[in-house]
Amino acid sequence: MNVHAVPAAIGSEAVSEGESRWSSSFGFLVAQLAAAIGLGSLWRFPYVAGANGGGAFVLLYLLFVATLCIPIMLAEMAIGRAGGGSVVRSVALVIERERLRGGWSAIGWVSLFIPFIGLSYYSVVASWCLDYTWQAITTGFNGWDGPAASGMFTSLTGNAASQVVLQFAFIGAAVWVVSRGIQDGIERISRIKMAALAITLVIIVAFNAITFGLGPTAAFLFKPDFSQITRQGVLTAFGQAVFSTGIGGGVMMTFSAYMPRGMSLQKASVLVAGPVVLVALMAGFAIFPAVLSFGLAPGEGPGLVFVTLPTAFNKMPGGHVIAILFFSLFSLSAFTCAVGLLEPTVRWLMERTGGARTSVATAVGLMTWLIGLPSILSFNVLRDFHPFGEMAVLGHKTVFALIDALIGNVLLPVNAALISAFMGWAVSRQFASEATGLTGAMLGVWRVVVGIVAPLGILFVMISILF
Repeated sequence: MNVHAVPAAIGSEAVSEGESRWSSSFGFLVAQLAAAIGLGSLWRFPYVAGANGGGAFVLLYLLFVATLCIPIMLAEMAIGRAGGGSVVRSVALVIERERLRGGWSAIGWVSLFIPFIGLSYYSVVASWCLDYTWQAITTGFNGWDGPAASGMFTSLTGNAASQVVLQFAFIGAAVWVVSRGIQDGIERISRIKMAALAITLVIIVAFNAITFGLGPTAAFLFKPDFSQITRQGVLTAFGQAVFSTGIGGGVMMTFSAYMPRGMSLQKASVLVAGPVVLVALMAGFAIFPAVLSFGLAPGEGPGLVFVTLPTAFNKMPGGHVIAILFFSLFSLSAFTCAVGLLEPTVRWLMERTGGARTSVATAVGLMTWLIGLPSILSFNVLRDFHPFGEMAVLGHKTVFALIDALIGNVLLPVNAALISAFMGWAVSRQFASEATGLTGAMLGVWRVVVGIVAPLGILFVMISILF
């Protein structure tokens, strides 16, 4: 058997030709990138890099993406393409073929739960993006100094009614795109997003180069000072690598089920991870030049984009235009990620019920919005509600903070570890070779990395973060 040739999906009957496949290999890559590149790259990466010393953190982040995330990404894509259906069905079909214990089916169910619950709180931050895009258009953040920007952020997120409406509109728009199908909906909006992303980031970085110069930012991001790195910084770098590449989240497995036959998974994993890293670094060059130039704090934390950056836009020449470009890009990036998070549940319910895509997507969107209400109310009506009181680890956390911790610190790393172990030593060597296209020594090294190194590394990080 030629292991480099892609075998027909085990569950190929689960995916019909035409609507339920990407138009091409490029279409798959664009959709996968659009789903992966979102707030993790544009919002989270700059502020965690700033808060953890810059260059040394970036170096660790790149190391973790290259050595651990890409191998796990390959494993997740292989399961999706081999199964050819929803995350639950794909995992079940691989288990059946390999005659494994049924307990491994937990991978499918966790891969379904993560995007469903994740969208319910991800849409909260996305609604802020919409709010700030409107503020950028109407005010240009004129007069927003530090205290004013902080006060406005509190005021905007504290308005329960407007935030609930924005969240509803955001999820509703995602439902509309998913309802249109794989090629006409998800792939089309993904192509628009990636083109807009490239153009907008280049414009902003070029503007920064002319207005502020990129030297201080380059030194901050690429000149490592390991005295700035703490044990927590190492853990954060690993967590950011997992978060930004989207491994373990179910979307990658779902999208891989629609992958054209004959596409190299090895190339696909690199071609997805590479641009994710590039966009994260470009986000740094889009944000930090103004922040550093005006003497603002690059380690501001989550408020870097919603508090510090509006202050910078207020001070810089042409700040109104750049603010509109930046937050419009922010909103579009959050939107395509939401589309990706919606699809796994829609795919699964379509299989289970036989329902039409439009009706299923509408039902899932409505459920997601309802479940997400406590998260968005965590910043206003329920801001003083802490479900676990003062309990250790979970104490003093709002509903939003609890879900964020559950997804980011527990379920994502656990599922990534399970996927790694599943493909690293549960399935046969023959299946792993057929599914990934790896042979010989490369297959052996990959199996060791995903079967032993990655699960142990993830377990260590989880224990360190939680305790």
